[in-house]
Amino acid sequence: MPDLDKPHLHQLTVGETFTNLGTRPGGLSPEEAQQRLSRYGPNVLKEPSHYSLIRGFLHQFTHFLAILLWIAAALAFTAEFMKPGEGMATLGWAIVGVIVINAVFAFFQEYKAERAVHALHRLLPARAWVLRSNQPHDVPRSEIVPGDVLVIEEGEQIPADARLIEAAEMRVDISSLTGESQPKRRTAEPVADGHLLDIPNLVFAGTPVLSGRGRAVVFATGMQTEFGKIARLSTSVETDLSPLQKEITKLTRIVAMISLAMGASFFAIGLWTGLGFWISTIFGIGIIAANVPEGLLPTVTLALALGSQRMAKRHALIKQLTSVETLGCTTVICTDKTGTLTENRMRVARFYVDHLEVEVRESCLVIAGRVTSAIEAEEYAPLFDAIIHCHNAKRVRRTDGRLTVTGDPTEVALVE
Repeated sequence: MPDLDKPHLHQLTVGETFTNLGTRPGGLSPEEAQQRLSRYGPNVLKEPSHYSLIRGFLHQFTHFLAILLWIAAALAFTAEFMKPGEGMATLGWAIVGVIVINAVFAFFQEYKAERAVHALHRLLPARAWVLRSNQPHDVPRSEIVPGDVLVIEEGEQIPADARLIEAAEMRVDISSLTGESQPKRRTAEPVADGHLLDIPNLVFAGTPVLSGRGRAVVFATGMQTEFGKIARLSTSVETDLSPLQKEITKLTRIVAMISLAMGASFFAIGLWTGLGFWISTIFGIGIIAANVPEGLLPTVTLALALGSQRMAKRHALIKQLTSVETLGCTTVICTDKTGTLTENRMRVARFYVDHLEVEVRESCLVIAGRVTSAIEAEEYAPLFDAIIHCHNAKRVRRTDGRLTVTGDPTEVALVE
């Protein structure tokens, strides 16, 4: 079995790398691959706990304000049972209706956001080419094991962390790991120490190959990859109540204490004035139920939902409704720029030909203030023809079925 001593793999020669990882230039045999799959496990990221429909729906009925409303409804039904005909049952059913309608509405909003978030978790390729017994095999990503020899082509994504043994003009995009969009050159030559992600003879899972080709020996799979470490960190973050949730919980407790105090006071006043025990009890229950803010829950939910819908129109995904208020009081956001505030893609804004500036817009060109289509600009036909034919960019079909252009960022911008 391989040593998997990752910290010094970049310092080894190609031959020493094979020895260290217990493999050969022609790759593992199918039997060896199966043994290592049993030992190291599949090359997949551990999925975060899936959104439970039942748990998510029940949560809408069990937060602090909802519990207070349930208590108010129960008190109203109790008062109706003790003295029918006073209209307390109507109040009880109205409170129950508020709870149910609010729960369904809030659950639907958060469920839609949860589905959208899960649709974003598709960065690793579904299959990859490896050498097995000196023959190329197209295998599922999950079956790649340490010691496998990857066959890497331009436009593909690296399926696991690996040490390059061959590299021809290879450049990769590691912005998903570092946030730096500049393509990184890769080589198979041994190098001295450096920051792990900057070492030129290592490639990492989830990073696309912009240009060139090569072969590499896998040394880490699944959650042991650098991509897996990021996934582990992102799923281990503990969530806290939002400022709005804290304030509503505080308000609910205050209202509950005031309601109980007023109910007890009016119960005592009723007994003191000679109303009798049961009438005083009903009177106190009515005071408690009347002090519960039935309209607070739907009002807050509706306001947050409207904010969420407005942000959705601007392509901002709100996973939890309470996050809307948190974002509203945010003064500073610390975030990686690449792929968040920017698209991590270049676009042609203008070009210069024969001392003339030409502005490129979405569907037309602006030449000296004159708007024209690219087809009508015949004087630039040789330039466009050169762009179309002189590049190494490729059109590839993504796992979601859509076509995209991959390769050197400058060439991708020209082709698109």
